[in-house]
Order: sequence, then structure tokens, then C-alpha cells
Amino acid sequence: MRGRTIRLSFLLVLIIAVGAGAAMAAMAATHSSKGTVSAAKSKTYGTILVAADGRTLYRYTVDSKGVNRCSSNATCSKFWPALLVKPGTKPTAGSGATASLLGTIKAAHNMRQVTYAGYPLYFFSGDTAANQVKGQGFESKWYVVNTKGALVKHAVSTGGSGGGGGGGSSWG
Repeated sequence: MRGRTIRLSFLLVLIIAVGAGAAMAAMAATHSSKGTVSAAKSKTYGTILVAADGRTLYRYTVDSKGVNRCSSNATCSKFWPALLVKPGTKPTAGSGATASLLGTIKAAHNMRQVTYAGYPLYFFSGDTAANQVKGQGFESKWYVVNTKGALVKHAVSTGGSGGGGGGGSSWG
């Protein structure tokens, strides 16, 4: 009986470890990308930047050009993962984005964070699918970004462009 309990306990621990490994791999994949930045239309905010998977990209008002002030804070980086690429990978401009505005800065774990107009780009963990903008205006410090690299702090009028560019689907 004791041997059976030990085997079952071992099996349970193994299943948990495999599940945790899969979750970590999925999280890493969410936080890193090929570095493609595109534009998509938002009914509320005009044309804004999104990653290759359609998830909205944000800027942090506390950052400055070339400086990430979020990732050194565990809570901030948990909810606002950076758009990352591997060293040597050049971010690419998708539909509506401007290639000359793309760049990278050093990030943790030998990665590079994608920048647009010099500012670091982030995802919001609360946006679980493409076309969501749940992080917009969070703590009056996080905002979507238009195709010129500027923050979009307020809703635009219906049919507004929020900075130009094209492509993508429409959402609120």
C-alpha cells in the first residue's frame, strides 16, 4: 500500500511539473515575439499599434526614450510584459507601422525589448486576445500608441485615425 501511495504521489508531482513547464513555455511565448509591429483600427482610439498576434501594444508614461522603468519592478513586469525579441532579431514593421520608428533596447535575460519612436512597448496581461484594450488609461500611466509613436490618451471621434496608418480589424 505504501509503495502504491509513493508511486501515485510521484505521478502527481510529475503531472504538476509538466503542467507548470507548459504554462511557463506559453508565458514566454506570449512575452516574446518575432517583433512585428502593425497598425489596427480601434473604433474608440483610432489606428493603434498591435503585435503580430493582434494584441494591443502600450507605452508607459514613466518611461523615457530608450529607458524601461517597468521591468525592474516585479509587479509591473508581471502585468505589463515587454514585447521582446532575441538578440540579433530586428523588429519588423507590418501593415501601417513605420519601419524607421522601430528599434530595440537591452532587456533582461539576454533579450531585447522592441521600441517604437524610441519608447519601449508592452502588452497588458489583462488583454487575453487580439482586439482588446483593457489596459488603456490604467493608473493614468498606460496608453495605447498611434502609428506616429504618440500616446493616445482619449477616445477619438468616430472615424478618426488616431495617427494614421492602416490595416487590421476594428474593435473598441
